[in-house]
Amino acid sequence: MTIVVSICAIILAAAIIIGLIRVLTARDQGSRAVVSDLIYFSSIAIVTMLGIAVSSSIVIDVVFLASMVGILATIALSRILTRGHR
Repeated sequence: MTIVVSICAIILAAAIIIGLIRVLTARDQGSRAVVSDLIYFSSIAIVTMLGIAVSSSIVIDVVFLASMVGILATIALSRILTRGHR
């Protein structure tokens, strides 16, 4: 189980690094917003993997709260980028 969690964390870390490179090379704000969401939720997944590795239930609560904040931030950012239009 620990090996699988470690491999998942490494893959997520690679996704974050690739996402950071893409943020630097993106030309429009929409692409940067999507990639920043990828980075945010990948980091939440890494925290989830750490919670699984240490078998802590508090980490799962933190992950739930962080996910809710991330979803609200995504909605707010999309409203800002579209200037309120749907």
